[in-house]
Amino acid sequence: MNLLGIFSRRTARAVLWVIGMIILALVANVIGIHLLDSVGGWEHWLSATAGYFLVWRLCLYAATGYGWIWMRRRLLEREADVQARRRLVRSEIAGGIAIVLLETSLLMQAS
Repeated sequence: MNLLGIFSRRTARAVLWVIGMIILALVANVIGIHLLDSVGGWEHWLSATAGYFLVWRLCLYAATGYGWIWMRRRLLEREADVQARRRLVRSEIAGGIAIVLLETSLLMQAS
């Protein structure tokens, strides 16, 4: 099996996963709109429960952070070179920026 075959399979799996998550989000929104009988009712429910969603996201960030620390320790034990450390730092910075941008966007939408 060549590298191109593995890359294609991994890429296809990632694309299918993303498409599945988008479909799941769409279905959740359609069901919510249907249950509350209007888009306005759905938007009101979402704004009323925004605090619970914030707590949920914070829990997810904490679990992801714990997993990241575990993975980072294992990776640095396996690859102790400077390049691996630099890649990790770049990934950590990118992840932190993504989370800050997401939460800032959600905060700006709420106000």
